[in-house]
Amino acid sequence: MSPVVLLVGAEAELLASRLEVSGYAPLRPSQLPVPGSAGPPGSAEPQAPGPEAVILSPGSDRQIAALRQRWGAIPLLLGIEQDTVANRCRTLNSGADDFWLCSLGPSDLLTRLRLHLNLNLNRRGAAAAWLQVADLRLIPSSRQVKRGQRTLALTAREYELLLLLARHRDAVVSREQILSEIWDDQPSSASNVIEVYVRYLRQKLEEGGEDRLLHTVRGEGYCLGETRPPRQSR
Repeated sequence: MSPVVLLVGAEAELLASRLEVSGYAPLRPSQLPVPGSAGPPGSAEPQAPGPEAVILSPGSDRQIAALRQRWGAIPLLLGIEQDTVANRCRTLNSGADDFWLCSLGPSDLLTRLRLHLNLNLNRRGAAAAWLQVADLRLIPSSRQVKRGQRTLALTAREYELLLLLARHRDAVVSREQILSEIWDDQPSSASNVIEVYVRYLRQKLEEGGEDRLLHTVRGEGYCLGETRPPRQSR
């Protein structure tokens, strides 16, 4: 089955034919079922699959929170007009996973889209029904994250980082391991990118005033658990 890609905005919808030729199933918002709606009584027609990625037109930043709430940690690619530091920062701050340059045509977008879909496929790892730390629950099969009764809207990268830490709950995961498994040892990621994403995760994990679960162990790495682990003696 072709991966379903949701197109948001006029510029994104112009890519529909190219995406279809490239093996994707483009989907417009008007084709989505209304959340919570049911089919006709007695209908056996299966519900259309949800999108595996979303491509947003420039200026669609405000829709990202709602998309995250509905679809979880799927790749969101936000269009930008120019590749500038300010535009890249705005993309990350908006909650998108990556950007695509409208001026470069569809080739750049297709490369980025394929990369993110492959990363999701390789890292899905849904061996367990769920992973739980205190009142935090991760459900790998649906990529949902809940803190108590509250659903967390995470970016794909935030989800992968949290999943890695949850799989090593109560143990310290080093910066080197995080860079290797989440950022594929990309040299450009070796600055403060981990601290940035840890801060993003803490804001979302503790948004409802909950206790801290994500701890920094200085000089060693990060740990997900109910209590901060003691530092290892050197």
